[in-house]
Amino acid sequence: MHDSPLLTIALLAGLCAVCQWLAWRLKQPSIVFLLMAGLLVGPVLGVLDPQERFGDALFPFVSIAVAIILFEGGLTLNLSDIKGHGSVVTRLISVGVLVTWLLLTVTVHFVFSLSWQISFVFGSIAVVSGPTVIKPLLRAVRPSEKIGHLLHWEGILIDPVGVFLALLVFEYVLLDQPGLAATKVAIILAKLVGTGLLLGVTAGYAAETVLRRYLVPDFLKNVLTLMFVVIVFALSETVQHESGLLAVTVMGVWLANARGLHIHEILHFKENLTVLLISTLFILLAARLDLSNMPFFVSGVVILILVAQFIIRPINVWICTLGSELTKRERLFIGWIAPRGIVAAAVSSLFALRLEEVGVPQTEYLVPLTFSLIIGTVVIQSFTAKRLADRLGISNPEPNGVLIHGVNGMSLTLATALRHHSVKVQFSDASWSNVRRARQSGFEAYHGNPTSGHAEENLDLQGIGKLFALSTNKDANALASIHFRTEFGSNSVFTLESASDDHAFERFDTANRHRANALFSDKLNYARMKRMVQEGEVFHVNLNGAGVADDKTKKTNTLLDDDLKMFAINKEGKLHVYGSAESFSPKTGWTVVVLRLPTNK
Repeated sequence: MHDSPLLTIALLAGLCAVCQWLAWRLKQPSIVFLLMAGLLVGPVLGVLDPQERFGDALFPFVSIAVAIILFEGGLTLNLSDIKGHGSVVTRLISVGVLVTWLLLTVTVHFVFSLSWQISFVFGSIAVVSGPTVIKPLLRAVRPSEKIGHLLHWEGILIDPVGVFLALLVFEYVLLDQPGLAATKVAIILAKLVGTGLLLGVTAGYAAETVLRRYLVPDFLKNVLTLMFVVIVFALSETVQHESGLLAVTVMGVWLANARGLHIHEILHFKENLTVLLISTLFILLAARLDLSNMPFFVSGVVILILVAQFIIRPINVWICTLGSELTKRERLFIGWIAPRGIVAAAVSSLFALRLEEVGVPQTEYLVPLTFSLIIGTVVIQSFTAKRLADRLGISNPEPNGVLIHGVNGMSLTLATALRHHSVKVQFSDASWSNVRRARQSGFEAYHGNPTSGHAEENLDLQGIGKLFALSTNKDANALASIHFRTEFGSNSVFTLESASDDHAFERFDTANRHRANALFSDKLNYARMKRMVQEGEVFHVNLNGAGVADDKTKKTNTLLDDDLKMFAINKEGKLHVYGSAESFSPKTGWTVVVLRLPTNK
């Protein structure tokens, strides 16, 4: 590649964006595309050599990036989410880690004829899973809340634990006097845990104090928090090598559980930053791979992946969940999920360099083996986890339903039309009489503000993926739209404009950036839609090329030019809403729900 750091950065940014877009478009795990891109520009085409390009700055960057990723993971660990299953998580990151380590060590030793030294190092590195692969997998699978929280906690907490284990094994391998090994390892472990916990708690408390007392303006909160993470990680690493990941994870957990502290903006910023960092890391580390040893691995790698997937993980989960309240089906699903991620890739690359420097034999196999296990577990679990969860009956339904904020004649008419196609509808309203009206019509309804803390705990959004903000209070609609954008996505939040188009009242209107998508048409406003519902009728137009209008069921096969197209339901029952930026074209077999005025019947 042309000797230009600017072009290198541009290449990385472009590859990250393309891979993430492809993953979203094809609904496949992004890690697959990122690793393929790294292999392509690295060992295959020779376009990018990260070690040559970034030199000694490569692994400090990798370390800080992993620290930020784990801090973001810690920010999502709310202790209330794991209530009742903390003992299972504790066993998975303690007993489970040891079981996985020993079984992986034995497997690679006999399958690849590796020395016990390298086998133990590989086993210790490969015990981790991590949020980089667990979180996208859980989003795609949508398992029950209990299973999701358990796997999420394990995925984040196991990373610093795995790094500790890997470092202890690494130090043991480097010792020339085995008799002193136990003492030295114990001292290192004590320093790791002590330093990480002390600095993590201290940093968490300091950051909480600064944020709670508003010692910095809002626009600096994200920058300040990022500064805290980098400084704490660097300081912890300086005091005791490899203790930094524990420190930043503890700091994240502290902030996540600080009562009354609002960290949503910080979490949102870190989530966006994490996507960029994860993408960059996978491409950089994959580009460093040496494929010359791959022929030696091919048959053995298949055995390793199958043993890790079908034997080691199930044994681990079976041991760690004995006596728990988890059902057999839940244990079976957890026993299937353990993809390896960026922490394993980063640690294996770093340790391989250090072991090569001191002349430990067979070190060259460490990184290819780790990446092979990453690719194998991610591919297998990504393409099978959803089907397994559905078959076991532990996945949440497709988020095809609608939350309608505001109970009135118009919203009830829309809800009735959706119910005709088995689309789940959940109402919310601050008026008890309106809530009672919705319930008397056969709909679930939440009494209260859907953006309240109480709603976060009690409003059932299972199977819900869209918001119609149709309250008579336009400010309440705007607030609900802003709140549920992060939950459902901007393209799935809809409302109707207020009746007034008079510019004299612009000072009372909501700013455009806070508004949702126009429901059905940007030419509609609340008053006009209300009048059309009162005067017109809902028809369900079957696009099957046959059929006649039926006044009783309001079904027809004819679309009229003046029909207001509201919804389209495909053969699988998926709901599409007119007025969104989503591109869809109804096909034969679909049903289009329209509102037809009397003159158009």
